[in-house]
Amino acid sequence: MTAVDQITKLIVRLNMQVGDTNLFREGILRFTYYQNSGAARSSFQGYGRWFGVLAVVFIVLVLYYRKKQPSNRRWLDVGLAFLVAGAAGNGVERLLFGKVTDFLQFGSGQGIMNIADLSINAGLLVIIVQQILVSMRARKKPSY
Repeated sequence: MTAVDQITKLIVRLNMQVGDTNLFREGILRFTYYQNSGAARSSFQGYGRWFGVLAVVFIVLVLYYRKKQPSNRRWLDVGLAFLVAGAAGNGVERLLFGKVTDFLQFGSGQGIMNIADLSINAGLLVIIVQQILVSMRARKKPSY
């Protein structure tokens, strides 16, 4: 996932100018080249490298957590893998350039994303669903 993210960002940087927009499907998807030196939704602009450091710390913490936990949590592992891939994809750019390349704009929304952002969202979704299912199973078990 990280490689796909980096390749798509490179394609955008080589073929578009910052601010350019190309329609892919009217009302569904636009490619709009934006450079974000902050966090989600362009918050904390100018702190890109700090967020790169946070991405590295996050990845190290996830790897440490996984080493200490039993390996029978398949869906949690899938969710964490998506999160790590997204953090790595954006972290690399933040550390190298101090900003990330965003280019995916869905619907009429104002937010512009990239593949790493989609990976982070997918990871969060998988972990939330997994935790809901674990909670539901725990409630069904009789307590003695």
